[in-house]
Amino acid sequence: MKGAAGSADLVPDLMAALLEGSGEGIVLCDADGVVTLANAAAARLVPGVEPCLPAPAPLDSVPSAPEGRTVIHGGRAIRIRAEAVSGGRLAWYLTDLSAARRTEFLLEAGRRLSASLNPHRCARAATELGAEFLSDMAIVLLPPTSRRRMEWVRAVSGRYGPEEGALPAAAAAEVPGLTDALAGLRHGVAGQQDPGGAPDWLLPEGFGPAGHLLVLPLPGNGVPAGAIALARRAGRPPFDDDDQVMARDLATRAGAAISAASLFREQSTINAILSGDLLPPELPEIEGMRLAGRLRASQQAGAIGGDFYDVYLPDPAPDSGIVERPPLVILGDVCGKGARAAVLAGQVRHSLRTLLLLESRPDRLLELLNRSLLASPSPNSYVTMILAALRTAPGDHVLVDLAVAGHPAPLVLRRDGTVEEVAVRGSILGALKKIALRPVTLDLAPGEVCLLYSDGITEAFGGPSGREMFGEERLKEALATCAGMPVEALVERLEQLSTEWLGGGPGGGAGGGAGGGAQQDDRALLAVRAGTGRTETS
Repeated sequence: MKGAAGSADLVPDLMAALLEGSGEGIVLCDADGVVTLANAAAARLVPGVEPCLPAPAPLDSVPSAPEGRTVIHGGRAIRIRAEAVSGGRLAWYLTDLSAARRTEFLLEAGRRLSASLNPHRCARAATELGAEFLSDMAIVLLPPTSRRRMEWVRAVSGRYGPEEGALPAAAAAEVPGLTDALAGLRHGVAGQQDPGGAPDWLLPEGFGPAGHLLVLPLPGNGVPAGAIALARRAGRPPFDDDDQVMARDLATRAGAAISAASLFREQSTINAILSGDLLPPELPEIEGMRLAGRLRASQQAGAIGGDFYDVYLPDPAPDSGIVERPPLVILGDVCGKGARAAVLAGQVRHSLRTLLLLESRPDRLLELLNRSLLASPSPNSYVTMILAALRTAPGDHVLVDLAVAGHPAPLVLRRDGTVEEVAVRGSILGALKKIALRPVTLDLAPGEVCLLYSDGITEAFGGPSGREMFGEERLKEALATCAGMPVEALVERLEQLSTEWLGGGPGGGAGGGAGGGAQQDDRALLAVRAGTGRTETS
């Protein structure tokens, strides 16, 4: 490249580096119209421009246009801005609008296709991008369903919002190249197709005849995520090389987005199915008593954890051959937190349901469950638990047969407001081959409550200092204030007090466990109240 004059002669190497590094084409001519300077970007946009030669087309048609003019040259849209400089010389500045359009397309494609984890929304974004940047119509066809039907999403340039529908999978064979695109073939027949072979259903009503048709696969995670078809009306220019590069880029990005969204949806469905059995059950109505429970996992993003409770009702079938057993409520705490602990908790609940086919005594059930946990291949399968068999007695009393394995002893709220700790003890499950149990039977008068809870309640660190444990005495004092309350209000009140303690006390002081970052455990409460009335008091 030759320098013109002036400052360029002083630092030719620096000027050359600056001009060659510019993405904008720069051409300088002398007063006679002879090129004295042309950088690499200008030579790429206008191949005939060379120093010492007259300025070629289309530069010679833009003698002076400071406001700029757009021309089509070599299949590219180029914006040319001409300015007069000293000594009668003329400088042209060339901008490749196709490159600017591609940059805009890439930015929009990245933004829209990453904005959702829903396959249909990703497909809608792909059709909108196709209709806006590449064609007059874009349609995405998703892989066939089990019913051999294909869902499609179609957008038309200038029309508001894409439309959606479904059609038989066999209809794909009517579109040239679509069968191969859905099979994931990227070469050969995939690409530009004969628009005359497009079936009526492919194009929207009122679109008119297609002049050009491009069909491409949407690459997915090992299998195609679908296919995209782009159509231009008759009279428009065909898809050139740049258009096809952008179309394939769109197909690749859309396929990745749809594939990721489909995988996320599938995984979410599986997680919902699996976690459904891990969530606490809806507590049933049991004649002669009322139940209420609360469960709060330490993992705030999820609803499952290592604490759990459940209720097992007797088999109602009179001809089942099984001696009717009393309802059984359980509350337990497994070693650990999060999903792994929740899985073990679910296994324990299902194991108990199976064991109840053979045994109904709480202490014997715990012994059998301990043997099952010891045989588990999973390490550290340790569980603490309370089992309570519920029996109605004369005078609206409820008898509670309790067995505890390494768990905090239940509390009893009497009608006069006093709180008692039940003298029941037992060994943790999953650690010893032989466990020691000391079951008891508790008598609840109408209006009295037996409270089962996990150590996440009493061992919650918080309060004004953020480092103080809630403790059993505070729980007893709080329970005493709930005398005469409906059982639902009682557990809600206790959970509220526990949450406030974790947050630093009423109002959530800055030193609290939740606000101060202290480690939080799962928390569970389950209360049994004798009598179905809601206002029995002493």
